[in-house]
Amino acid sequence: MKTIRELTEEKPWLSWVLFFATVIIVFIIGLLASSIVERRSEAQLYFQMVSPIAEWEPDNAVWGENFPRQYQSYMRTADTSFQSKYAGSAMIDYLEQYPELVVMWAGYPFSRDYNQGRGHYYAVDDVRNSLRTTGPMPATCWTCKSTDVPRLMNEMGVAEYYAGTLMSLGHEIQNHIGCQDCHDPNTMNLRITRPALAEAFARQGIDIEKATHQEMRSLVCAQCHVEYYFGENNYLIFPWDKGYSADNMEAYKDSVGHTDWVHSISRAPMLKAQHPDYELYKTGIHAQRGVSCADCHMPYKREGGMKFTDHHITSPLQNIEATCQVCHRQSEATLLANVYERQDKISELRRIVEKNLAQLHFEAGRAWEIGATEEEMKDVLQLIRHAQWRWDWVAAANGYGIHSPNEALRVLGTSIQKSQEARIFLATIFARRGEDYPIETPDISTKAKAQQAIGLDMDQQRQMKKDFKENVLPGWLSAR
Repeated sequence: MKTIRELTEEKPWLSWVLFFATVIIVFIIGLLASSIVERRSEAQLYFQMVSPIAEWEPDNAVWGENFPRQYQSYMRTADTSFQSKYAGSAMIDYLEQYPELVVMWAGYPFSRDYNQGRGHYYAVDDVRNSLRTTGPMPATCWTCKSTDVPRLMNEMGVAEYYAGTLMSLGHEIQNHIGCQDCHDPNTMNLRITRPALAEAFARQGIDIEKATHQEMRSLVCAQCHVEYYFGENNYLIFPWDKGYSADNMEAYKDSVGHTDWVHSISRAPMLKAQHPDYELYKTGIHAQRGVSCADCHMPYKREGGMKFTDHHITSPLQNIEATCQVCHRQSEATLLANVYERQDKISELRRIVEKNLAQLHFEAGRAWEIGATEEEMKDVLQLIRHAQWRWDWVAAANGYGIHSPNEALRVLGTSIQKSQEARIFLATIFARRGEDYPIETPDISTKAKAQQAIGLDMDQQRQMKKDFKENVLPGWLSAR
């Protein structure tokens, strides 16, 4: 076999081929090495703290000086233009869309005002603007709305913070949800800043300090995206002692005798669900497969040599390529159709439940008018309480049931069952008194008509909010 030297002596042009090939290979290796060095330098610079962050620093902009990519992506939550078929970040007046809800919440502040949350960026503003916050309310209502809350809990003590009022601490609440709610300022590790979550796990014998990083990518969300109620002195409690399902939490609240309000028409001792996103998620396939909240709502993103979590916390449907398609190989159109197909079914049952419950409250109210006794109404009121709780457990959760469609449909089905059982009892009560059943109910085809039907003075509510914005809010804002 001839050597390279012998070949090049026979064919001199091969020397030039080898020369240029060597130059090209060296050039490519040089580019690769340069890229590696650049990416490493970029990573080192990225994780160098530009300025120290205090232990309970509430200002997101201060964190943003050190982590500009995360901060810039988080600021995109100010954009409320995205709207899917059933949800999104745009403002939706749910009472106008579903006026039966006004009747279902008669005697409770939600009958005045119930809009879709616009996202973390507007958490504080939406509390200030809501007609639900015109009356006396506890400071506990601020708990999940602001990065100022952990600071206040640390300064005042947790129980003392809960014992305050919304108004007394209003001037302290200046910063909306953000970095400090989920991160340790020294290590950037995920951490729990709201004690109710750790306390709920502790009562079940679970040490939250042993949670994995992947589990923490859901647990930091579960600090707030959960069902809760106010205990003694408005202490915040997660009702998980018997489990996470609607049935479990219903049994727990019945056992402790908790009632959020007494319905002004039916007189039923009612329960109000908050936003049991984590609990509904726990019953679904994604939780079973170890998929975290952040995997879908805060997917990883790359810029140059940096891989980081996109803090534009939003619906996965706004970025299907980076969320759903990481695991699912179907087309975007197919995946979107799959989601809407499930939500359509949930919507169908939801509307049946809402119409049934609005009718039920009016019928129970009429039963009292015709002389029904407390003993006769006992089972009716308990069934109304449970039927509406189960509806609310699905309806109040974000995502329109998509976190666990099968469980959402099951729970709505049991709500319909309980509503029909209540109506059987009512039919008997009406028959005993020779009254016609079912009854004719008021026109509640719009929010305004429904609010009028339950005797709600909305002019008074709007005037109270106007007075607050003119006389109280300026003082809060000047405390910045």
